Amino acid sequence: MAAPASQGLGIGYHIKMQDAQALIERIHATPTRVILSASGGGSGGIASLLEVPGASRTVLEAVVPYAHEALVAWLGGRPDQFCSMRTARAMAMVAFRRAWQYEASANVAGIGCTASLATDRPKLGPHRAHLALQTPSLTAFWSLELHKGDRSRAEEEALVNRILLNVVAEACGISDQLTLDLLPGEEVASSRTTGREGWRALLLGEAETVQEGKILPRGRDSGRAIFPGEFNPLHVGHRRMAAIAAEVLGVPVEFEISIINVDKPPSDYWEIERRLGQFDPGYTVLLTRAARFFEKSRLFPGATFIVGIDTLRRIGDPRYYGNDAAACRSAIELIASRGCRFLVFGRNLGTGFISLGDLDLPAALLALCREIPVDRFREDISSTALRRAGKW
Repeated sequence: MAAPASQGLGIGYHIKMQDAQALIERIHATPTRVILSASGGGSGGIASLLEVPGASRTVLEAVVPYAHEALVAWLGGRPDQFCSMRTARAMAMVAFRRAWQYEASANVAGIGCTASLATDRPKLGPHRAHLALQTPSLTAFWSLELHKGDRSRAEEEALVNRILLNVVAEACGISDQLTLDLLPGEEVASSRTTGREGWRALLLGEAETVQEGKILPRGRDSGRAIFPGEFNPLHVGHRRMAAIAAEVLGVPVEFEISIINVDKPPSDYWEIERRLGQFDPGYTVLLTRAARFFEKSRLFPGATFIVGIDTLRRIGDPRYYGNDAAACRSAIELIASRGCRFLVFGRNLGTGFISLGDLDLPAALLALCREIPVDRFREDISSTALRRAGKW
């Protein structure tokens, strides 16, 4: 059992200005510039950076979206969990993109920290902290689950502050780290993913599409079969849809994953690597920056897009265009003008199996659709259900 702070362990949890200040001075001496975002913990680490002279050379911006509403606004959408590794990475990505707008160079970084620490009310879950770093070439993250009840809030906060300063040091290329007073059984887990050249070009907006996996011989774009999706995760339903589409259309199916999302930050290098890792070398996967179908139609004119009925419904719904019916019509017209069509698969959306005839779609969109009958395809599995069941 850990000793209480009154027995002497507590002093180690507070930032030791002797070593922290020396590290921060080295941080400020590098050309790296960062934006930091902290929620639930880590704000003291930001304060420490600002207290040491030279902070303006390092800190472009620092935000503390503490309330849930503020964090949702920072991320551009509501996360599945407010304190998670995925949320920390999303915070870091938002920070990185802002930093890149200020200064598009290899020396900018975004850092995110989200923590669930001791408070004035009981907490059912563990006390934990997740921190992430995003640079033009790297996605990295750190996670720590603290022994619940063995530290005060101030002691937990001070430990997270030291980890945050270590993350900033890593962003600056400094290998020295502040020591962490961890209790027996505690460990900071970490992971680093270096972006491939094509991934970096996509993230930075220097490329619109990158091909992974099997290289297909290609002349004209027309006649291609493109299967867009998040594939989070890829499951048997996706594979069956691809196999049926290839047979019906008579061309190989190419999977497409957009790293840009409508209501959340772009996918980082760790996420890209994870998604691609699901596909065997026999598949072709296209990474793009095309979040919407009218953007995809520009990249793949003449292509047939393989979609589920839920996706098709969104394409024809003005709510997904800011309740702008004219924008919805314009998007459908653009898709049609580029010679694109849809091969549609029905789905069980929780209220029963839905097919093309069950939807009230704009006539212009319906004219672009060809449906696979239910007697040829029905799979009630879904990526959302798999994630909720903890199978991804």
